[in-house]
Amino acid sequence: MRRRELKKNTPAYGGFFDIPGKEQQLARLADQIESDPNFWSNPEKSAPILKEKKVLEVAISRAKKLTSVTEDLDAALELAAEGEDAYIAEAEALLIGLQNELKALEVQSLLGGETDLNDAILTINAGAGGTESCDWSSMLMRQYLRYCERKGWESEIIDILDGEGAGIKSVTIGVKGAYAYGLLKAESGVHRLVRISPFDSNARRHTSFSSVFVTPVVDDSIVIEINPADLKIDTFRASGSGGQHVNKTDSAVRITHAPSGIIVQSQNQRSQHQNKETSMKLLRSALYERELEERRKTASALEATKSDNSWGSQIRSYVLHPYQLVKDHRTEIETSDSAGFLDGNIEPFINEFLVKTRLPS
Repeated sequence: MRRRELKKNTPAYGGFFDIPGKEQQLARLADQIESDPNFWSNPEKSAPILKEKKVLEVAISRAKKLTSVTEDLDAALELAAEGEDAYIAEAEALLIGLQNELKALEVQSLLGGETDLNDAILTINAGAGGTESCDWSSMLMRQYLRYCERKGWESEIIDILDGEGAGIKSVTIGVKGAYAYGLLKAESGVHRLVRISPFDSNARRHTSFSSVFVTPVVDDSIVIEINPADLKIDTFRASGSGGQHVNKTDSAVRITHAPSGIIVQSQNQRSQHQNKETSMKLLRSALYERELEERRKTASALEATKSDNSWGSQIRSYVLHPYQLVKDHRTEIETSDSAGFLDGNIEPFINEFLVKTRLPS
């Protein structure tokens, strides 16, 4: 009965939960895009409108999900209050789901940076340690691909370099999805693994390191000056151990940007033209991240929230022997479910880091 009275006195949703209002706003933007024949040819005008459209779409989707979970929880609590014990467990599960959604909403409210909504480029590089570190890098690659699946994001392996014995020396992954960069930027840094090596015949414990670096995919609304005369473009045959992630053609492209020394490459697209486009996208993102880093260095107010990403200063440790533990050294959050974490259940760690540190874009 108390639940019914509470429900009766609850005011109508507004603000974030104003789904009809947001849908009307979204419809107006769609009309604006459709009615302007020059919309797509003017990036300075179209980019902010498309970004607003994407923000609205994400907000509507999340508001609908929260509303649905809340209504289901109300119904389960009413049935449980009337003696339907079977609905108690369902209500508890729905409550946990609601808490997770509210936590995600809290995190989303922090992601207001210029590029937080953008797609992301995630790069993993094996550290010293040969086969051990290469195998560890392949485990991290799978972890992030599984995380993307859980989020409903699209992921694509842009470039990969296989290890000599096992695993990978490096991989570059393109991630498409709302707030992909805003969330994944928390993963930049050195990741440390402690385990009994499957490659050691004496079954000794080994420590391996791999670094993760995340940059935003920048759109045409952000001006990145690139002088064609500063570029050295090489083409070569795609290489690797085979499989779906490598196309063995002569279409691979490597671009060297002379002023910065940045080198990017792509070999997974079907044509040289596509690989060149992808490489230019990687270069623009790298140059943009370089500019952001310069801004961070000059903004003393942000120094307290910065993490040292230098080699050996790990942001997270994954211990698989003699016990199971994944610990983030920046927030002290930890879990003994290392198998679930390596299977992509990393969002609680990302959320905790973003809430506690409010990492700048």
